[in-house]
Amino acid sequence: MTLPDASTSNFVLPAGCSPAAGFRFSQSSLQDFVDCRRRFQLRYLQNLAWPALESEPALENERFMLRGSLFHHLTQQYFLGVPPERLQAAIADPNLAVWWDNFISFVHQEKLDQRITSQPTGLSTEKAFSAPLGDYRLVAQYDLVLSDSPGHFMIYDWKTSQKRPRRKWLAERIQTRLYPYLFTRAGASLNNALPVEPQAVELLYWFAVFPDKPERFTYSQTGYQQDAAFLTGLIDEISQLRSDLFTLTAHPERCAFCVYRSLCNRGERAGSFAASLESDAAPASSAEVLVDFEQIAEIEYE
Repeated sequence: MTLPDASTSNFVLPAGCSPAAGFRFSQSSLQDFVDCRRRFQLRYLQNLAWPALESEPALENERFMLRGSLFHHLTQQYFLGVPPERLQAAIADPNLAVWWDNFISFVHQEKLDQRITSQPTGLSTEKAFSAPLGDYRLVAQYDLVLSDSPGHFMIYDWKTSQKRPRRKWLAERIQTRLYPYLFTRAGASLNNALPVEPQAVELLYWFAVFPDKPERFTYSQTGYQQDAAFLTGLIDEISQLRSDLFTLTAHPERCAFCVYRSLCNRGERAGSFAASLESDAAPASSAEVLVDFEQIAEIEYE
C-alpha cells in the first residue's frame, strides 16, 4: 500500500480547507499553525487520525502523559476541597509523589491553602472561558484563577515538563498571549460582572520538576491591544489561506515528534522520548492535558 504524500503539491485533501464559522481556536491549535501550517490543516481542518507514535519508547511516553494528566486531576481535586492527605494516599507513582510534594510546598508558600478555607470563592479551578473573535471563537481552560484582591487576578498554569523552558521561549508561546487576553475579555464572571482591566491580570507558570523557578508574566493595556491585533491577524490569515499554502514547517527537527511525519515524508521513526525532554522541538501537547471544548459550556462576557 502506498501512502499519500502530503509534502507534494499534488496531494489532494478532502473538502473543508478553511475553518467553518464557529470554529474554536485554542492555544494548542494556534500554536500548531505557528509551528507547522500543514499539521494544523491535517489535525484541525481534516481531522485526520494517523497511526504513528509521537515519541519512542511508546510506553514511557504514555506513562509521562498519564502522569501529567493525573497531576492536573489531583490539583483540581485539591482546590475543590479534597483533603491533601487523602489525595497523597492515592499516589502510587514515585515521580508523581515528588511532583505532589513540590506542589503542596508551593501551595503553602503562596498561601493558597489558606484561601481554600477562608475565601474559597476566590479560587476557580479548571475554569473554561470562551469569547467570539470574528466568525470564530477563542477558548481556553485555566488550571487555577485566583482573585487575590478586588479586581486583580493571578492565572496559574501547572507545567510537568522535564525541562525548564527559557523565559524567551515561553514569552513567544501562544498560550502566554492568549490566556491573559482571553481572561481580560471573558473574566467578568469572576469580577462581579465588571470588566477586567488588563493591568490587573498576571500569568504564572509553575513547574513541578523545578518548583522554585516559576515564571511570571504581567499584563498591560498595551499588551492587550497588541495581542488583540496579533490573534485577529493570525486567525484572519488561517481563514483566508488556500489549501495549497498550508505548507510544511521550515524546521524539520519539529517533525520528529509529530504523528504526521511519515505522511509528510519527514521520516518514519518517532523521535526519542529522552531527547524530547531536552528539546523545545517537541510539541507542547506531549505534556498537556487535552480538553474537549465541545463538552464545556460557554461563558461569554463582553
